[in-house]
Amino acid sequence: MTRLASSSVSRRVILSALGAAALSAAAPAFAQGTYPAKPIKLLVGYAPGGSVDMAARVAADILSAKLGATVVVENVTGAAGVVAAQRAVSSPADGYTLLAGSSNEMAATVLVNPAQRYDPVKDLTPVSLLAFAPVLLVASPKVGVKNLDEFIALAKRDPGKYSYGSSGVGSTLHFVGEQIKQRAGLFLTHIPYRGTAPLTSDLVGGTLDFAIVSPTAAAPFLQGGRIVPLGVSSAKRFPGLPQVPALGEHPQLKGYELSGWFALAGPKDLPAPIVQSLRAALQAGLADPAIRRRLEEGGSIPATGKEDLGQIMREDTAKYATLVKFANMRD
Repeated sequence: MTRLASSSVSRRVILSALGAAALSAAAPAFAQGTYPAKPIKLLVGYAPGGSVDMAARVAADILSAKLGATVVVENVTGAAGVVAAQRAVSSPADGYTLLAGSSNEMAATVLVNPAQRYDPVKDLTPVSLLAFAPVLLVASPKVGVKNLDEFIALAKRDPGKYSYGSSGVGSTLHFVGEQIKQRAGLFLTHIPYRGTAPLTSDLVGGTLDFAIVSPTAAAPFLQGGRIVPLGVSSAKRFPGLPQVPALGEHPQLKGYELSGWFALAGPKDLPAPIVQSLRAALQAGLADPAIRRRLEEGGSIPATGKEDLGQIMREDTAKYATLVKFANMRD
């Protein structure tokens, strides 16, 4: 490991420890009644070390400090988060098994995965948004484009010649790519991947022309100039990459905004007092500067915890539904 990498890891560990200590020192009694009376489990549908897992561990630290509870993160991978979400949906509505998930399994995949046995809007109780997760449109250097103007001009000059990759059919990254095509009137071939490693490898090698990736996945390749950042999917520029324009800044993509997000939810009919306790704890934690820095370093934009997660789920599902029809998506 390089000295720079070691320093970065050490800084994150120190920030995490300081954040947890600060939270513990100021932990008010948010819990109502006897909740929580035993450990709380947060189910994560992705592997350890990824962006969803990172947000889940931030939430676990907040809940542990604020509620005085033991909080365990359990990674249950499979089907773009659906396996973990299905287990959460099937769990007792007692506040001890919760889903720390993403916009994939909480809004998107239900529209394209016929095997999904739950409806997020009907079968989950929204608790709190944790962070927004903007993603990047990037290009292989071998394509030769350096900005959005050149990307759009190239794609329009040769419709169907170029490809873009995402993390899978019906993923948030796929929807971001299809909305770019819809807004700008482009014809690009979508290539789904089962992981970031093969996607970035093909992109760097020139087998893949463009891709939609998370800031954390792109970071090592941006630093080396091995991929070219073209735009970020949030309404405003991403603080971690201020030199990269928001997609909506381009005249042909004006008003563009489609970011993923991370959130906490419970099974259907989770009692209101439990929801209130969890939400109050998360709101207090998300206001802490150390916690916000952890989320920002993980490539996301911290939420306040006051957002209406249920409304976000409904609105994004409706937005994704229009793109399913546009792209004729099938998993």
